Amino acid sequence: MVLSLCATVFGQGSSADYQRASRLELLTRNKVFDFRIEAHWFDGGNKFWYRADLADGQHKFFIVDAVAGSKVPAATQPTASGEMSTPTTQPADELQFRRRRQFTAVSPDGKWEAFVHNGKFLLRSRDTNEEMPMSKDGRPGEGYDGNFAWSPDSTKVVAMWTRDGGHRVVYLIQSSPRDQLQPKLLQYDYLKPGDDVPMSKPHLFDVAAKTEIPVSDKLFPNCFLMGYQDRPMFDSLRWDADSRRFTFEYNQRGHQVYRIIAVDAATGTATPIVNEQSKTFIDYSGKMFIQYLDNLHEIIWMSERDGWCHLYLYDSLTGQLKNQITKGPWVIRGVDRVDEQNRQIWFRAGGIFPKQDPYYIHYCRINFDGTGLVVLTRGDGTHVVQYSPDRRFIIDTYSRVDLPPVSELRKVEDGSLICALETADISELVKIGWKPPLRFVAKGRDGKTDIFGIIHRPMNLDPTKKYPILEDIYAGPQDSFVPKDFSRYRRDDSMAELGFIVVQIDGMGTSNRSKTFHDVCWKNLGDAGFPDRILWMRAAATQYPWMDLNRVGVYGTSAGGQSALRALEAFGDFYKAAVADCGCHDNRMDKIWWNEQWMGWPIGPEYAEQSNVANAGHLQGKLLLIVAELDHNVDPASTMQVCNALIHANKDFDFLEIPNADHGQDGPYGERRREDFFVRNLMGVEPRHDS
Repeated sequence: MVLSLCATVFGQGSSADYQRASRLELLTRNKVFDFRIEAHWFDGGNKFWYRADLADGQHKFFIVDAVAGSKVPAATQPTASGEMSTPTTQPADELQFRRRRQFTAVSPDGKWEAFVHNGKFLLRSRDTNEEMPMSKDGRPGEGYDGNFAWSPDSTKVVAMWTRDGGHRVVYLIQSSPRDQLQPKLLQYDYLKPGDDVPMSKPHLFDVAAKTEIPVSDKLFPNCFLMGYQDRPMFDSLRWDADSRRFTFEYNQRGHQVYRIIAVDAATGTATPIVNEQSKTFIDYSGKMFIQYLDNLHEIIWMSERDGWCHLYLYDSLTGQLKNQITKGPWVIRGVDRVDEQNRQIWFRAGGIFPKQDPYYIHYCRINFDGTGLVVLTRGDGTHVVQYSPDRRFIIDTYSRVDLPPVSELRKVEDGSLICALETADISELVKIGWKPPLRFVAKGRDGKTDIFGIIHRPMNLDPTKKYPILEDIYAGPQDSFVPKDFSRYRRDDSMAELGFIVVQIDGMGTSNRSKTFHDVCWKNLGDAGFPDRILWMRAAATQYPWMDLNRVGVYGTSAGGQSALRALEAFGDFYKAAVADCGCHDNRMDKIWWNEQWMGWPIGPEYAEQSNVANAGHLQGKLLLIVAELDHNVDPASTMQVCNALIHANKDFDFLEIPNADHGQDGPYGERRREDFFVRNLMGVEPRHDS
């Protein structure tokens, strides 16, 4: 007997709706089959076998001849005997992002040991044990920190000098500890925008002369805490094999300058090898890729300088740009492999097929000189691939929110199709009334740019009725967030079962599109893409008249919580209700790296202008604020300051604090309160949980 989720309808927000919503994840389990292929290669990489999972726990086995392009059933499960090999884990092509040296205090020739005492840098002869001071004493809060980088020939050494930054502590009160009756006072270090940050600079020393070789810091006056891959600057320091120079990366505070700097070991002269600059921001945390090719004296560098995220090839000795490797109105989404021998780069791209959703991931290969671009994947969806051990073939699996996974075998040489493998079976899912999200595209605020999103519907949707709209929002500029791949269940599906239309949209200011698209967020996080989101919903309601534009709510967590409240403060004529969970409501109150990356440094007037605290008096509609008592990600005082401002503005609002919870850990109770809030305020009925 098939258990249908399309139960008797008593009305939106009814007990039947709550039951369907609460059971949806459980009832959709084990109803998608044949959606994942694990290949076991044999016969020198010419063949593989895999198991296809069927309903009722049954399986089928197939043998695929990749050379002949044939797929035949296997009578029984292949074994390790004969031609078959036992299942093995496909070797990963791990990209060596940089040749990290194990910097130690002992010189490569073993004659010297570098160490620090009271912030002072000294050398000790390992033969005589004689100690020789190389620098002046440190002072409180500054001095040499014990990080050293020896030249390969042991004649020079770089010692990192560090000045402490500010020390900000966030205090939390744990009201209900599990191990005692009385509350606890907790604290943790937490720098915020505008705070004084630690400063690190390389100092160069000549060992034989026992003197410092001055290095001007004109090219690196104000380094930020971290650089590419969140590494401290010292971790990027590299000596050339001939000991003639060392290089390091410099991320300037404000994130508008990122350099690779070379220092001449004889003179201390510093020159830029790569000098990336932007009038807005350099997305060092999301769109940086640096590959040093020491044997070739080249560097592969990622940049958005032409308006799209692409790769460039530099001469690492002269700093001359040799050529742009990738180009076009599409973006690099990640580099998977750099093949120095064949001078090829294997990467993921978004938007490379103009007629497909630009967020879909495709796999590609290109030569260092920008020729020979091959797109290995083709299907209209977002892709993941498995390479054969010798990388001659790929198993390409792609899907969409409305398309179950499709797997194909393709040639790596040209991306051509060898044979189809499997399409996931969702017939059991369809039998219970499951419906996929709808994909929808509308023009943004400029009238030209496509804005992409999806629509979750209740399974018992009656197209003759009107349904309130909920937007699940997250507009953080660090990524894009609308799901693109297939899933049997997402949290928003349960919310839809209560009788809502739930939408997810990537508006301008989010990532993975053009630089212009992304730059909308610059010093403008309060925008959150709302002009695009509202136009998108209006267009969707024109096509789907069961969407009620007079009853629109919004909810989100963290940056999504910030945006949810902003919706009622700045766009209260459209949004009528919001649940803001653990929001960073004032960007001056949140973590330093995330907020200075997008809002800029020094702190400008934009921080206050877009603060939800400063704009509390503009609140319209119904609001529920949720905060975690022990939030270590976003200072919970940010939410409390909103409460204070709303009280002073004489605004009504609901408030929920979750004891002992960390960031976003609302649990079932918080979920239920969120659901009930929207049922009351957008449906106008009291929630009914019991049948």
